[in-house]
Amino acid sequence: MTKVTEPIRQPTTRPAKPHGQDVLYKDIVGASTRMRRIFRLVAKVAPTDSTVLLLGESGTGKELLARSIHLQSRRATGPFVAVNVAAIPDTLIESELFGFARGAFTGAHQDRAGLIEEADHGTLFLDEIGDMPLSTQVKLLRTLESSEVRRLGDNATRIVDLRVVAATHRDLEEEVRRGRFREDLYYRLRVVQIDVPPLRDRTEDVGLLASYFLTRISERQGRTGLRFTPETVATLERYHYPGNVRELENAIEHAVTLSDGDTITPADLPIAFRTARLLTSGVDLHGETPTRRATDRPAATAADAERDGWTLADVEKDHILRVLRRYQGNASAAARQLGISRTTLWRKLREYGIPRRAVVGE
Repeated sequence: MTKVTEPIRQPTTRPAKPHGQDVLYKDIVGASTRMRRIFRLVAKVAPTDSTVLLLGESGTGKELLARSIHLQSRRATGPFVAVNVAAIPDTLIESELFGFARGAFTGAHQDRAGLIEEADHGTLFLDEIGDMPLSTQVKLLRTLESSEVRRLGDNATRIVDLRVVAATHRDLEEEVRRGRFREDLYYRLRVVQIDVPPLRDRTEDVGLLASYFLTRISERQGRTGLRFTPETVATLERYHYPGNVRELENAIEHAVTLSDGDTITPADLPIAFRTARLLTSGVDLHGETPTRRATDRPAATAADAERDGWTLADVEKDHILRVLRRYQGNASAAARQLGISRTTLWRKLREYGIPRRAVVGE
């Protein structure tokens, strides 16, 4: 018999009965058309017991939506059990979900209920369902169809009353075609499917999210009253966000932690955000070239033609000069805007032959 070591289990949350819109959509921020459509869909499906499948990239807020579905359901006073399937080793996932009887394997010294039983009268959230082993998929399908669960090593079955919400960043249709996900389970899970858009497809929500995170994080760090400069907001709105909402939140925490004074400047943001500001509009940070219509392309000017022949050093020199002029030659302010130290700024001025007196006062 194989010895099974029990992993640390996530605590089951039993929320108080919800009241008010702030509770139902806590931490879900969005005013874009796509997000408003998702909120309406969640409000319709939540009161039912239909299984919901949330599809979207990592960091888009799928678990927050799952919690919102739970809070708006008749099961709101019951447990919300979140399981990250990808975080549990294949050898342990069956015993974690279904539990086990005493003596089922070496180390099973007593009966233990699984996470499915813990979600009884509540909601079971299966995050990263696309990573579930095929053998476990078979047992999960049986539970969904019969509302029964059987612990490992036990002949008895137990009736459970729960609602399942699943999520994944994978293309499950492709996984089915490749034989890595059961087709019958796929259709059983996607009774209602909600596609959660990446942040780059709802840029109108970036400002709202950034302000929300700034308020929450600055209060947590005891630095209330912080605000973004207009340049910072523009920088945040231009970024591509491969890590989605989670990346934005982490960027704001980075900025709050490193900032001085009452304002968040572009220099306070992670370097990936600052680098993106130096790129042309035709190519983003990840090397992708957006499709543009000929009518969208600005007319070329004589200055543009001249810049086409510039070297990278010419571009950097011009950018440094413009920033210095913007701050009337204030080296500290210019260095912060550029994301470099004062020492590095003076070194670059010497390299490019820029005398400070030629800039101060302009």
